[in-house]
Amino acid sequence: MTGFGERLEGAAYAAGWGLVRALPESFARASFRAGADLAARRGGPGVAQLRRNYARVVPQAGPAELDELVRAGVRSYARYWMETFRLQSMDHKEIFRKVDEVFTTQSLIDAALERGKGLVLALPHTGNFDVSGLWLVGHSGSFTTVAERLKVESVYQRFLTFRESLGFEILPSSGGDRAPYRVLMERLRENKIVCLPADRDLSGRGIPVSFFGEPTRMAAGPARLAAATGAQLLLVDNWFTDDGWGIRVHTPMLVHGRDEVRAATQRMADGFAADIAANPVDWHMMQKLWLADLSEERRDSLRSPAAQESEEARESR
Repeated sequence: MTGFGERLEGAAYAAGWGLVRALPESFARASFRAGADLAARRGGPGVAQLRRNYARVVPQAGPAELDELVRAGVRSYARYWMETFRLQSMDHKEIFRKVDEVFTTQSLIDAALERGKGLVLALPHTGNFDVSGLWLVGHSGSFTTVAERLKVESVYQRFLTFRESLGFEILPSSGGDRAPYRVLMERLRENKIVCLPADRDLSGRGIPVSFFGEPTRMAAGPARLAAATGAQLLLVDNWFTDDGWGIRVHTPMLVHGRDEVRAATQRMADGFAADIAANPVDWHMMQKLWLADLSEERRDSLRSPAAQESEEARESR
């Protein structure tokens, strides 16, 4: 039975989608910014973790600069949520036009698809990737991605409906009819596009990488899919502008077999790091990412034999 807290969270998201869409944009924007500034001053667990993460991205920053980075980062995150709640009722043709005007590397997407083996796009949690996805649907048609199965089912279903309305094909990370890895391979073999947020290892079976000089793990899926299908792997950089959004794709990679998966994942991490360092405030990472921030028990579990089992073997079951 769904608990009261879960029902309350579901109701809050429903209210947000309804109320924020009805508000004048200027009022919604000002309200979310004020809420972001309040959250930054209060410094809850997520904000404190964001500060620790930014300290790694900008190691030379002193306390005052970190304060400013955190305030700007929380404002950026609040803007993402404000736009999420309003996006279904915004002018999608106008969004596509604004993004297309500043996007200069579309030819890399077209060239990858001309090979006939599909395309894997890997991205960190930056900017508004739903807006970038809307542009991609307008440019190349629907793409497939995987969404984490949220604890509150009504919230998960609301996000599912929202993103499907934008033209995305969404696969649940767990609880679906088929293993998502197999479906993604099928889409790539159909010469379609797969998009995967990849700066966090949600599976616990990611690839060890160095990220801003410290060890962590990143999602193995992008490189493993590229190795298994021959698809090209491109990195995506998303950011906000004052009156719109920026997006580019870069670092074309071909992963020639399983032996290159680890090196390709490190190259992906290096590309993410360069993009994030250029514009840290639009990286919305309020979770623990580096191994040093995890509990000793959690770090030990990542070193266990079970955690080393290959993704392919697990997904083939």
